[in-house]
Amino acid sequence: MIDLSGKTMDPHIIFELRRYRLLTERREALIRLFDREFVEPQEALGMRVEGEFRDLGDPDCFVWVRSFKNMDARTDSLESFYSGPVWKEHGPAANATMLNSDNVLLLKPAAGVLPFAHNLPREKEAERAEAQGLIVVNICSLAPGTEEDFSEFFRDRAMPAMLAAGARIEAVFMTERSRNGFPRLPVREGETVFVWFEAHADQSGAAAYQHRLRQNPIWTAEIYPWMDSRCWRSIDVALLSPTSRSLCA
Repeated sequence: MIDLSGKTMDPHIIFELRRYRLLTERREALIRLFDREFVEPQEALGMRVEGEFRDLGDPDCFVWVRSFKNMDARTDSLESFYSGPVWKEHGPAANATMLNSDNVLLLKPAAGVLPFAHNLPREKEAERAEAQGLIVVNICSLAPGTEEDFSEFFRDRAMPAMLAAGARIEAVFMTERSRNGFPRLPVREGETVFVWFEAHADQSGAAAYQHRLRQNPIWTAEIYPWMDSRCWRSIDVALLSPTSRSLCA
C-alpha cells in the first residue's frame, strides 16, 4: 500500500460507502444525531468512521464512510452495534430522517493506495481546526471481471496525471465480493465498481485542478477516453463537504 502521508495506521481493509436519501430538510437533524450518539459507540466496537459529508449537489443526501479490519470483524461489529442499546435508543430517530439507506457499496482498497492516510486519529480530533475543504468522489461502473485491469491502469497512468495536476488522492477502491455477513444492512451486491476520492481546498481549487488536467494532452486523448470507454455509464461524480466531525477533510 502507498501511504501518501508517511503515517502508520491500524490497517482496515473493508470499507462501506453509504449514501442516504433523506426526507426534505432532515439532513442537519441526522448529522447532529449521528455526531452526538453514533460516532464513539461504533468506534468502540472496532469500526472507524472515516468521513461524513453533505452532498453539495443534493440537499437531501448524507454520505459517510466506515471501515473494518476484515469481513468477520465487520459482521461482529455490526451485530453488536445494531443489537445494542445505542441503536435501540436512537436508531428510530435516525430512521425517521430517511427515505432510503440501502445505497451502500462494499469496497476494498485498490491501486496500492492506503485509504484515508491523511485522516487524524479520532483522539486528536479536538486539536485540529474545523473540518473544511472539498471531497470529490468518483464512481465507475464496470463490467464484471474488469476491475483489476482498471485498477492497474489507474495506478500506472491516471493517478500520476492527477497528482501532477494537483489532486490529493485520499482513497481508491474496488468492489469487495465477499458475502454480506450482516444482511440486515443490505449492500449493492452484483455490481462491479471502481471508486476514488480526491481532496481539494474548495470548489475553485477543484475547478482549477480540472483545468490543469485537461491541459495534459495525454489525459484528454488517451487516459480519460480509455477509462470512460470501460464504464457502463458516465462516471458518477459527487462534490462533498465534510461535516464538523469528519476525519476526512
